[in-house]
Amino acid sequence: MADSKLLVPELNEAETMGTETARFQELLLQASKEIQQAQMSRPESTQIQPQPGFCIKTNSSQGKVFINICHSPSIPPPADMTEDELLQMLEEDQAAFRIPMSLGEAHAELDAKGQGCTAYDVAVNSDFYRRMQNSDFLRELVITIAREGLEDKYSLQLNPEWRILKNRPFLGSICQQNIRSKQRPRIQELGNLYTADTPRPEEGPEKPHLNIWLEAPDLLLAEINLPKLDGAQGLSLEVGENHLVMGGSQQLYHLDAYIPLRINADESRAAFHRKRRQLMVAMPLLSAPS
Repeated sequence: MADSKLLVPELNEAETMGTETARFQELLLQASKEIQQAQMSRPESTQIQPQPGFCIKTNSSQGKVFINICHSPSIPPPADMTEDELLQMLEEDQAAFRIPMSLGEAHAELDAKGQGCTAYDVAVNSDFYRRMQNSDFLRELVITIAREGLEDKYSLQLNPEWRILKNRPFLGSICQQNIRSKQRPRIQELGNLYTADTPRPEEGPEKPHLNIWLEAPDLLLAEINLPKLDGAQGLSLEVGENHLVMGGSQQLYHLDAYIPLRINADESRAAFHRKRRQLMVAMPLLSAPS
């Protein structure tokens, strides 16, 4: 996905950067410190009691498994978009859409026949759950992501076949869960990085408007506005440990942003939102800001 000619040497000192890059570093470091100070004044986790929704039945090599799909207003909702927009995003990059959910630990229960089984509670946002009730597509998407999340978190191998229990919203008891305390949704939005004494170039590729924020202590998100593009064809993107470089064969845009945080480049993902004409980039961090 990246074009090697877009790579640039790592810059370590503000004196070697341009004025706009130094300003970006200062603003992001300041914002990172603010969120850390805010976190010190509140607990790192909050206890919630999820409300029942519906229950699916599947199995693993260990026996029957039931997954209680629950909901709570304390869990943040996913990005608000139509099903058509979501389908388009998933076609371009399945990892680009995230549904915040809390995956509870296994608890032993008895099924309708009195036989031992295992149950898990998975909670999503309450408003999103109500929307999901009217959409077979969203319901199946949540079930798929919940199953995959449980498999990854608890090293399970669940049967891909499942069914929703009728007239039984949950199995056993729904346990309380600890979730990470809410973060500020956007610690700081940065517009374009041109300053008064660094005028916008009149020739060559345009530098796009960039918004970047900490979605969580270990996740950095960015939106790059590209109003002249209809899709991602021809775009190249390079995400390094502390750099984001974007260009394209049409030479309409070029962005080179230094990010003073350690990015997990291998796990970073990007998707183009056609309706908004934005490139969205999710960048997990190797370590939380300090």
